[in-house]
Amino acid sequence: MDAFTAGLLQRIRSTQTDLRQARETGDDYLADVEQAELEDLQRLAAEHGVQVQAFAA
Repeated sequence: MDAFTAGLLQRIRSTQTDLRQARETGDDYLADVEQAELEDLQRLAAEHGVQVQAFAA
């Protein structure tokens, strides 16, 4: 795995954790921000052929 892929997957995992925490604490604004970030990262992964289904939130 190259550095780009590893970094991207780490950012996805981190964003998923942040999204889960925002939802658990009821922070709707932060949840929206994290959801948008996650969607952007997933789009970037798809554009570069990085498989992310194993990291579904």
